[in-house]
Amino acid sequence: MYTVSAQAHYDAAHFLRHHKGKCARLHGHRYVVEAAVQAAELDEAGLAFDFGDLKAILRELAEELDHENLNELPMFQGVETSAENQARWFHDELKRRLPADLAGGLLYARIWESPTQWAQYGPASSGGGMPAYRAPSL
Repeated sequence: MYTVSAQAHYDAAHFLRHHKGKCARLHGHRYVVEAAVQAAELDEAGLAFDFGDLKAILRELAEELDHENLNELPMFQGVETSAENQARWFHDELKRRLPADLAGGLLYARIWESPTQWAQYGPASSGGGMPAYRAPSL
């Protein structure tokens, strides 16, 4: 399998309504969104998917969030604006916008909230890996 990945970025503000810490207050990030797609075969140009095309779709999506308060956007009404939920939104939108033959090869959408921390959303891997981490309830 071939894997192609691209990134885009956006600056946005948000707050987490149900968080018991400083992230409950309005604050901002320079987010980086990364997505990866897989393809079993290359096209006649020797490409699995053109980096420029993938980046264009990511930029189009990132533009919808850029310089916004994420809590005020329709796609996050009733949903926390966590990096995890942003990753899911990007993943679902990429599935809709990628060419059909590549949408099935979408591995993940990853949101970098800082240079050292990210959240990712993608299909569960088959093969029974480790169970999903669940934060302890406080």
